Amino acid sequence: MGGQDNNVIANWNKHKSDCPELSSCMIARGALIKPWIFTEIKEQRHWDITSGERLNILKDFVRFGLQHWGSDTKGVETTRHFLLEWLSYTFRYIPVGLLDVIPQQINWRPPSYFGRDDLETLMMSESAGDWVRISELLLGKVPEGFTFAPKHKSNAYDRAENG
Repeated sequence: MGGQDNNVIANWNKHKSDCPELSSCMIARGALIKPWIFTEIKEQRHWDITSGERLNILKDFVRFGLQHWGSDTKGVETTRHFLLEWLSYTFRYIPVGLLDVIPQQINWRPPSYFGRDDLETLMMSESAGDWVRISELLLGKVPEGFTFAPKHKSNAYDRAENG
């Protein structure tokens, strides 16, 4: 098993060709940033995924979270917590159609840009307040007094208070 964060096909293919005895390679944070990396590897293509397709992935996550933790207030807020933590990774994805150079490297910070639609622009925001807005699209309004700060507390992120 090869170990390294992989978020692009080229890295995967390089590890596999450099060490043919490997049966697999770890994806790690690459899967948090863009969970469709497995499709890209299988199909050997860069997927210029739309904001609507990305939203559907988030909807699936929310559905699974509510099935697991329940749809009561505690279950909804637990699902929201993990969704927000995940969004603190997914915002780093730069859509293939907006890149000047392919492939995107895992340590690249998204440049300031406008997405191809409002949802894509919202999804690329580094503001925790915008992540809360995305959670509200999927789970309803946050409770009064709600705050969120990413667990890893990177200084690149702000803190969202009351959405």
